[in-house]
Amino acid sequence: MKIVCLDLEGVLLPEIWIAISDKTGIPELKRTTRDEPDYNKLMNYRLDILNQHNLTLSVIQQIIRSLEPLDGAIKFKEWLVSQTRLIILSDTFDQFALPIMGKLDYPTLFCHELIVDESDHIINYNIRLDNHKKKTVEVLKSLNFDVIAAGDSYNDLEMLNASDHGILFCPPDSIVETNPHLPVSRSYSDLKDKIQSLLL
Repeated sequence: MKIVCLDLEGVLLPEIWIAISDKTGIPELKRTTRDEPDYNKLMNYRLDILNQHNLTLSVIQQIIRSLEPLDGAIKFKEWLVSQTRLIILSDTFDQFALPIMGKLDYPTLFCHELIVDESDHIINYNIRLDNHKKKTVEVLKSLNFDVIAAGDSYNDLEMLNASDHGILFCPPDSIVETNPHLPVSRSYSDLKDKIQSLLL
C-alpha cells in the first residue's frame, strides 16, 4: 500500500516566515530551513526577533490569511488525494497553519504548537516529537506502507532518506549538490510524473 508524505512550505505553500518578513519589513525573518539546518537554533533566532519588534500572534495570523497556495499546488494536491493517501509533515505550528489550510481543503497535517502568553505574544514552542518527519515515515513503513516523500529543505532530508522513495522539490542548489542520490523535481508536472510512476 502506498502513502505520500509532503512537506508544506515550499511544496504547497509559500514560506510563511518570508511572507512575514516581506509584510513587516524585517529582513532577518527571511532566514528559513533552506538556510539553517539547526531548527531549534533557527526558531530561537526568530522568537528573539519577534520579541524585539513586539509582533503578536494575531498580526502574524493576519499576514498568513492573506497568502495563497503556490501556483499549481491546489490542482496537484487534488490529483494526489484522488490517487492515494496523503499526510503533510511540517515543522510549522498549528496556529500558523490553521489560517491557510482551508485553502488546501484541510489535508491531514502533523506539525508543532506555539506557546502564546496572555498578551498574544509567542514566548516559546512545543515540538510535537523530535525529528517527527523521519519518525512518522518509519512508523508508516512499519505499518507496511510504501512511503513516497517530497520536500525542499534541510529539515526534510531525514524524512526523504528514511522513505522508500524520496524526492526533492524545487530545492536550493546547495541541497542538490550534497544529496546527489535524491531525484529532483522542479515543477508539479514533473513531481506528478515521478509519483505516478511509483504508484503503478
